[in-house]
Formats: sequence, structure tokens, C-alpha cells
Amino acid sequence: MKSKLQKFKESYFLYSFKRDKVAISSFIILVIFLGLAFTAPWVSPMNPYDSANIDIMNSEIPPMWMEDGIREFPLGTDNQGRDMLSTMIYGLRTSIIIGFGAVILQGVIGIVVGLLAGYMGGKTDAILMRVADIQFSFPYLMVAIFLSAIFQVMFGLGSFEQLAIPLLTIIIGLSNWPMFARTVRASVMGEKNKEYVEAAKVIGLPKWTIMFRHILPNSLTSVMVISTIQVANAVMSEAALSFLGLGMPVTKPSLGSLIRAGQEFFFSGSWWITVFPGIWLVIFVLVINLLGDWLRDVLNPKLYKG
Repeated sequence: MKSKLQKFKESYFLYSFKRDKVAISSFIILVIFLGLAFTAPWVSPMNPYDSANIDIMNSEIPPMWMEDGIREFPLGTDNQGRDMLSTMIYGLRTSIIIGFGAVILQGVIGIVVGLLAGYMGGKTDAILMRVADIQFSFPYLMVAIFLSAIFQVMFGLGSFEQLAIPLLTIIIGLSNWPMFARTVRASVMGEKNKEYVEAAKVIGLPKWTIMFRHILPNSLTSVMVISTIQVANAVMSEAALSFLGLGMPVTKPSLGSLIRAGQEFFFSGSWWITVFPGIWLVIFVLVINLLGDWLRDVLNPKLYKG
């Protein structure tokens, strides 16, 4: 009997990954980003959340290779005197936490709704899918903006800033779950009439057991693919909300709030406050999308070569 590790080493998944230079490069860059984000307190030159480390007299110092730049701030400082490299690392961590958290919430809601709709059919399917269609009729960013405004009114601006990360996770998660629901529903409808499901019904297994222990594992391929794309979309949504002033406060940097904070100083010559976080965001979203595209191709059974 081969071990799971041995099967993985001989799998088409790993074989395809090792032959795809774009996937390997994207994976390495993503690992570096994640490593920087989750080791931010140890690798950042300073803590941008600690006011004791911030001197307003250091505001808008250019990158060290420019005139008036200094080595202490290799990528310059923002308008508050915070080291840009440190704020970008901490901002990346915030964006990643919100992005992954939102996708987990989207997945939980979407998988449950998709399973119920696809397996139950009939009125249950019609009602749940009409709810999803109604939400799909509105751009998800508009839904996120609407929910963000409601939360700010409910909790007050001060409380919203303190609870910004969990609230933005909920807002973005609630705004885009129908994508998971539709995908899971389509997979379930293709699985529920197969022999192993009929056999489970014959031996008297309850519906919930059949759905979650038998059908769901065979529908996870599509969920894995869509999850990678949705992480990128969630990070972009957080950046868009923060840019519009409905996301992370300036005092708690995310990539979106950093871009927003720097736009006022872009044409005055302090371009780095906006440009560097923008490049950081573009690269992060790009590598996730590239990995998602590769994963979709590899897990597509029509492209499997044995």
C-alpha cells in the first residue's frame, strides 16, 4: 500500500505544478507575502500602530535612493511619519486576514445554501436561488458599501474603527456568497443521482449525512478553485472600501487605506505613499489569480492526461 505522501509525489497535480514555471513563481511569491504578513511584528522595522514610534517631523521623507532620502526609511515615510515598508507589511497582514476571513464566511454560507438547493430541489431550490439571484442583481461592491455604511451608523464611527477587521470580514463575506452557492449547487446536482448516493439512501443514511459526508467531498474541487479567485476579490473589495473611506481607518493601515491616504499627496510630489502600496496590492492579487487559473486547469478533468 502506498502512503499518502507517496501518492502525492506521483500525482498529476504535483507533476503539473513542477512543470509550470508561472505556478511555481507565483507560489513562491505568495509564500513570501504570507510569511511577511504573519511575521510582521518581528520583521517590520517599526510598529506603525504604536504612536511612540511615530514622529510627525519625519513625514513625507522620500525613498532612500532619492535626494533627501535616508537609510532608516528605505521606502520613505507617509504623511504621518510612519515607515512605508512597515505600514505596507502590516497593511498586507490586515488585508490578508480580512480576505481569507471573508472567503471562509462566503464558503460556509454558499456551501450550505448550494447543498440544500442542489440536493433538495423543488421549492427549496427555487427560493434559495431566487435569493441568490436578487443579490447577484446588485454589484457586490455596492452591497458591501451599503452594508459598511449601515454598520458605521449602527456602531458609530469610533466603535467601527475598533471593530473594523471583523466587521469588514462580515461585510465582504455577506456581499459575495452567491458565487459559492451557485457553484456548489451545480456540482451537487451532478452528484446526487450517482450510484454511491443511491446506495447511501438505500441503507437509510439521513439526508444531512449524505450531503455533508458523501456529496460535499466530491464537490470540493470547484470550491477550491473558486476560493482562490474569491480571496483576490475579497482583498480588492477591502482595498476599494478603504479607498472610499468605508473600510479600515487611516490609523490602522491596510493596503486600501494606505492608497487612500497617499492620493492627496500624489501630485504634491509624495508619490511613493500611494504607488508602493498599489504595486504591493497588484502583485499580491496577480499571484493569487495566476495560481487560481493554474488550479482550475489542473483540476479540470477534461485536461487530465493520465
